[in-house]
Amino acid sequence: MVEKTFIVKDETGIHARPATIMVKTASNYDSEIKMEYNGKTVNLKSIMGVMSLGVGKGAAIKIIAEGKDEQKALADLEATFINEGLVEK
Repeated sequence: MVEKTFIVKDETGIHARPATIMVKTASNYDSEIKMEYNGKTVNLKSIMGVMSLGVGKGAAIKIIAEGKDEQKALADLEATFINEGLVEK
């Protein structure tokens, strides 16, 4: 299992567009990938789960990956988050 915490910097937080990007990226991997925020944990491969968290700007989110491609999944998610301007470097 690998995990990393990110700070959301997007002005509008994680709304529909970034949530879709996160879900698409996570869905490329076999590992179980979860996002944790404010005491709740959801499947990062579920758009409804991600949207249900209501993550705003400045929020700390934790991404947890577990499985055979967990390292690659977390690295790819981090790169995607940074490239899309969702999180602080």
